[in-house]
Amino acid sequence: MKERTKRLLIIPPVLIAIAVFIWLVSGSRIPVREPVAENARILRVIAAPSVAVIPRAIGYGTSQPTKVWRAVAEVSGRVVQISTNLKSGAFLTHDELVLTIDPQEYQLVITQLEAEIAELEASLAELTARKTNDGRSLEIENASLELAKRDLDRMRELAGNDAVAGTELRGEERAFLTQQQKVQSLENSLNLYDSKRASLEATLNVRRAKLAQAKIDLDKTNIAAPFACRVGDIDIEVGQYVARGEVMFQADGIAATEIEVQTPINQVRNLIRSDTDEPLGTVPDLEMLRRLIHIDAVVRVSGGDFVAEWDARFDRVREHLDPVTRTIPMVVVVDKPYERAIPGKRPPLLRDVFCEVELRGKPIPDCVIVPRSAVHGQKVYVLDKQNRLATRDVDLRFEQANLAVVTSGVEAGERVIVSDPTPAIEGMLVDPANDESSLAELLAEAVGQTSLP
Repeated sequence: MKERTKRLLIIPPVLIAIAVFIWLVSGSRIPVREPVAENARILRVIAAPSVAVIPRAIGYGTSQPTKVWRAVAEVSGRVVQISTNLKSGAFLTHDELVLTIDPQEYQLVITQLEAEIAELEASLAELTARKTNDGRSLEIENASLELAKRDLDRMRELAGNDAVAGTELRGEERAFLTQQQKVQSLENSLNLYDSKRASLEATLNVRRAKLAQAKIDLDKTNIAAPFACRVGDIDIEVGQYVARGEVMFQADGIAATEIEVQTPINQVRNLIRSDTDEPLGTVPDLEMLRRLIHIDAVVRVSGGDFVAEWDARFDRVREHLDPVTRTIPMVVVVDKPYERAIPGKRPPLLRDVFCEVELRGKPIPDCVIVPRSAVHGQKVYVLDKQNRLATRDVDLRFEQANLAVVTSGVEAGERVIVSDPTPAIEGMLVDPANDESSLAELLAEAVGQTSLP
């Protein structure tokens, strides 16, 4: 009985709780759904400019003089004199006498040949005189032969009349034959004069050629600088005997220095372009190539915090492609590298200096450009008129440094997002912030006012 009473005592509190709950629910209002506020994301943007872009490329190479004089002895002999300027690192002017090889041997050869030539010329004069004399003698002998023939004819006529003895006729015939032999001998001698003269003249020409060569060899005993140059390694001393063909020293020309730049093919394609699709129609020479390619260059040499620059000119494209690096060797030239030196700021461009070369092609007009960092794969993020993010598929003409040239997908003046919008949600609201510094850097890059990495 007591347990049943306890169970019944639980019922009133439960009923009271249910009644309170019903009262509370019946007295409350239905909740109203509040609209969710859209938060705009702040992103940096620029208006895509359309400008003329200067295509550029960076290559590397070592400097070499455009002219190198390897002083080779063209005649043999003992060195009797050396210029005081013939020292490693010294400068030589054009036509400056550098050294002298003993000329006595060559002077003796010249004297001997001059004597032989004089002898041959005298022989020719004697031959001419003899020919003249023999010609006159032939005239006399011909006259005597004519008289002998008349006498013989008269004698034969008398012999036919038995007026003279046979012995007298035979004597007259012998006299006629003897005179005829004299005439024939003189004619034979005169016929040989032309061949004798030809032989003497040929010998004379040989002697004269040897004399000319001997004089050339004599001139070669004096060795002078063929152009202004700077002396390198020397392997010669006074009193040393040099053989023909022996290298005595080497000197580098100072008028110009060239650098062979290894340039990637894809960068060369941007530098070398034509305004027409027409073929050349002829084999181009170097001057035509320079006009067609129209490349400017800047050569830089750096060491620590030191950077020196030289303006250079494009000279030529080498005849081969590097099979290992797949690069095209292009040669640029720095004119007057010594005259343009500035002490403490720009040293002369010496041999074997490792150089960075910036090549600049002809400006490409009307290019729509964006920062390279704004290109994500083949996509660029832009803002539409409602300041919402839109994705554009783009085609790129080329990229260099932090610049990309867009051929399709983005129009000039469109707002391009240059911040990293990760995650990039199509249609999300953007609070644009104009990035003037990025735009200024982009425009400077387009006109070549910034350095390439």
